[in-house]
Amino acid sequence: MHSFVSVRPARPHPFPSTRRRLARLGAALLTLTTALGLAGYAYAAPTVAELEKQIDAAWNKLEPIIEQYNMVHGQLKANKAKAAAVQKRLAPLQLQIQVSQAQIGDVAAVMYMGGDMSRLNALLNAPTPADFTDKLTTLDLLAGDQRAQLRGVITLRDKYAADKQSLDELIATQAQQDAALAAQKKQIETQLAALQKLRLQVYGTSGARGVFKPVACPQDYLSGAGGTAAKKACSLIGKPYIWGAAGPDGYDCSGLTLTAWAAAGVTLRHYTKWQWADNTPVSRANLRPGDLVFFFSDLHHMGLYVGNGWMVHAPTTGDFVRMAKIDSAYLPIAGYRRPS
Repeated sequence: MHSFVSVRPARPHPFPSTRRRLARLGAALLTLTTALGLAGYAYAAPTVAELEKQIDAAWNKLEPIIEQYNMVHGQLKANKAKAAAVQKRLAPLQLQIQVSQAQIGDVAAVMYMGGDMSRLNALLNAPTPADFTDKLTTLDLLAGDQRAQLRGVITLRDKYAADKQSLDELIATQAQQDAALAAQKKQIETQLAALQKLRLQVYGTSGARGVFKPVACPQDYLSGAGGTAAKKACSLIGKPYIWGAAGPDGYDCSGLTLTAWAAAGVTLRHYTKWQWADNTPVSRANLRPGDLVFFFSDLHHMGLYVGNGWMVHAPTTGDFVRMAKIDSAYLPIAGYRRPS
């Protein structure tokens, strides 16, 4: 007698496409984080929250490089302008030296280069000893005055020449740094494109998380420069993140804040650490619209406060200028500054 055991076929996974999609995303993220030096995680079937965490980690590795480029490029541009200004001052000084030297040669070179023979000739050609004394004194005074002026011009020229040499040496060093960062640009942009692709896979074609402006912006009304900066930042919501950019088509984090404050007539430099160093510290309790909020110990990200715990910032590649709460698990606050 045979016994039969009924075997129930395995039930298919209720969401096979979702499972396969997450597996593919996990493989893509593993490749990306390995390239960025962030390997060490296992991605069997990552959740969206896990993917978000790793995307943020990858971005926080890239953003400091972007801000370093902003710093070096800004310094190089400023120093080239200084060198050009010094060069403009050098040219007329050199011409003035040449003219003065020619005048001394015409008037008093014989007196000072010919020695006693020149003075003897002056004596022989003078009708009286008094004439000789007057002539000699006049030549001495004239030549001495011109030589003194010439020494002053030469001193000034040498100072500018030394300044120019120092600037040229600094420019050469910064140009090398700028070129090195430029050489990384393609690699950086490739990494950013990979992040963008992954974001689109996770979040859809908008590349954004949530609503750009979930509440009124600014949250608090403030007159004056800070209020103007806050309103300008709010007007830029929805613009795409573009690294190294300060508008009008897109912005990075420090490019957004400098553009907002430019609307209030205040100039900020395009680098997070410069904006930290150049402006006045302010406490959390005294925050008001327009203040700058900085994140991470190396200050590689920042936003502009718009009141009631909200800021406007340019988050990451593939995202857009948007509002966010300043208190966030993935954005540790480093401090606050107020432009003036």
